[in-house]
Amino acid sequence: MTTRMVEVRAKVMKQNDVLARSLRERFEQHNTCVIGLVSSPGSGKTAFLEKLLAGLARTHMVAALVGDLATENDAVRLLRATPNVKQITTGTICHLDASMVERALEEWDLKTINFLFIENVGNLVCPSSYDLGEELRFVLLSATEGEDKPLKYPTIFNSSDVAIITKMDMADAAEFDVASARRNIERVRPGMKIFEVSSKTGLGMEEVFGFLHAQLARSRISASIVEEVVQ
Repeated sequence: MTTRMVEVRAKVMKQNDVLARSLRERFEQHNTCVIGLVSSPGSGKTAFLEKLLAGLARTHMVAALVGDLATENDAVRLLRATPNVKQITTGTICHLDASMVERALEEWDLKTINFLFIENVGNLVCPSSYDLGEELRFVLLSATEGEDKPLKYPTIFNSSDVAIITKMDMADAAEFDVASARRNIERVRPGMKIFEVSSKTGLGMEEVFGFLHAQLARSRISASIVEEVVQ
């Protein structure tokens, strides 16, 4: 029985990886910069994403896919920033997978989207195993969660590219040790890019915007090089 379960899981993961590679190729062809967001529930992920969408929408076409077990509350909230929002309701499944993303994209023209954000289900375990075709993955850790989250959930930090420490406006009240959190992130993922932000006050958001603009520029350069080689 155990062997059969392992075989099934391996097949599922292989299928997901194949589809994720296909999605990544589509994103690259259309010069769409895709960012995945993962975190535990209550980290401020949706508030952070709302700020990102609102800020980037001034100069770029943006879109978001939002994963939750139930309700469309987050999608409704994000519609204030952009009309290009879709909710993915997973029911009992604790993560998004590549097939869910593919289905959600069916009615969208990726050529018109510069930035696509994929907000995963709030969970620091399951999402780490599923590639969604993202160009980058942001893992969020809030000042109200504790400095040792990276040590408790190392896999999600190892499978991410950027760490975002959120709710910095509450750091003093929560007695959050930023230096300790940074050391723990560095211990798990040496050299990881880290931003300290507050969606409420705007602290650190300009630095994140600058990073994303640079990432989009790099993506376009890479896409141009690939296109020249193909031709």
